[in-house]
Amino acid sequence: MSDDEPKQGSAEDQGPVTITEALADRLADKREELFEEFEIRDEFPPEVLREAEARTEGVYDEIEAEIDERKDLRELTTWTTDPIDAQDFDDAISIEREEDAYRLWVHIADVTHYVTPDTAMWDEAVERANTVYLPDYTIHMLPPILAETVCSLVPNEDRLAHTVEMEIDDETLSFEDIDIYKSVINSNERLTYSECEERLEDSSLPLGEENELVFELADRMHEQRKEDGSLVLNPRRDRAHTIIEECMLKANKAVTHTLMWDRGVEAMYRVHPQPTPDQWSDALQEIQELDGVSIPGDAWGDDPRKAVNAALEESPERQLNKIQRAVLHVMPRAKYMNDPFGGHHALNFDIYGHFTSPIRRLSDTINHWIVHENDVPENLLELCDHASDKQKDGETAERLYKQFLQEEGLDPHAVNNRGLEVVDEETAKHTV
Repeated sequence: MSDDEPKQGSAEDQGPVTITEALADRLADKREELFEEFEIRDEFPPEVLREAEARTEGVYDEIEAEIDERKDLRELTTWTTDPIDAQDFDDAISIEREEDAYRLWVHIADVTHYVTPDTAMWDEAVERANTVYLPDYTIHMLPPILAETVCSLVPNEDRLAHTVEMEIDDETLSFEDIDIYKSVINSNERLTYSECEERLEDSSLPLGEENELVFELADRMHEQRKEDGSLVLNPRRDRAHTIIEECMLKANKAVTHTLMWDRGVEAMYRVHPQPTPDQWSDALQEIQELDGVSIPGDAWGDDPRKAVNAALEESPERQLNKIQRAVLHVMPRAKYMNDPFGGHHALNFDIYGHFTSPIRRLSDTINHWIVHENDVPENLLELCDHASDKQKDGETAERLYKQFLQEEGLDPHAVNNRGLEVVDEETAKHTV
C-alpha cells in the first residue's frame, strides 16, 4: 500500500470490450447519477478551457525565456516510464552512480508555472481536488488540453519541471543531500512498463544500463522498506512498477522532510492512522484461517505489517485478494493534514506527503506552490479537509460504478484495461 500508486494499468493485447448502444446509455446514466450524488464536476467551465488553451500558446518562447532562471538539465539523460495507455507524463527520472552514493533525480511537471492561485484553472482544480478514474472514463482535475501538452514530459521536447535531486547513501540508503529546484529538462525517451522490462533484460539497449542501475536502487529501497515495517500489499509487482513506486516514494519523502525539518512550514501532509491492536488481531486471525495461507510464527509477535507481508509473499495467488481485503477492512482512511505528526502507518514513515502527481492531485499542486513560493495558503486546513473528502467521494463513486458494471455483466478490470466499443446488437451477440 504505497499511497502513491502508479496510474491506471496498461492495456492488454485483446481488443476493446464491446457493448450495445442501450448498455452505453445505461452506463452514461449511471455516471450522471454518481456525478450528481458526489458533486463530481465532469465538464470544465468555458473560462477554464479558454485559460488552458491560452497557456499552450508560445510554449517554446516561454521555455526559452525561463532557462536563465532555472537549472538547465537538458543534457542529463532522462526518461519517463508509464502504462501504455497513459495520456500525460508528469514524472521523469535520471540516475548516476557516484563513489559512495546514488544520485537520483525525479523531475515533476511544473504545473504551478501554468496554474497559479490567480487563475480560474486553480479555482477549478481546488474544487475538483483530484482526478477521478472510472473504468474507461476519466474526470480530470486539470483541463486535458493543458495536462496532455505543456505539462506532459513528452520525449525530445524541452519542458519546465520541478526537480527533486537526491544524493542517497550507498550503504544506508538515507539522504546525504536533497536539492529541490525549478529546471528545464528534455526527456530522451518515453518507456512503457513492458519496454522498461525489455531494457532490464538487455542492458545493451538504449537506457538499458540506466534502468538496470535505477532498478538496483529501487529494489534495495523496496526491501529496506519491508524490513523497516512498511506494508506491501502488492508483493508481486513487476520491476517497472517497483522502479516508479520507489522513486516517487523517495521523492515525496525528500520534499516533505525538507518542508518539515528544514523549513518548519505547514503543508499538505499525508497522515495514516493505525488500526487498534484488536483490529489488527482480527485481521491476522482472518488471514491465518485462509486455505493455504500461513503467517510465520516469528512474524506473529513482531510488527503486524511484517506479518501481513510474510503471509502475502508465501500465499497462493488465489488468496492475495482475500488477504488484502482483510487488511483494508481494518485500516483507517489516510487523510491530508496541515502537520505530519502521527505519520503514515502503512508506509511506516514518520513524515510523508505528496509531490509527484500535480496533474491529478490537488495536494501535490499545493505542495509545489509551497515549496517554490514559500507561501502557505491561509485556508490550508480547509483545503486538506476538502481534498480528503473529495478523494473519498471519488473512490466511492469508482466502487459503485464498478459494481454497476458487474451487474450489467461487464468485467471492470477488462473495461479499465481494454476500453469500450459500442456496436450494434447483432455484432455484440457474436463477440460475447
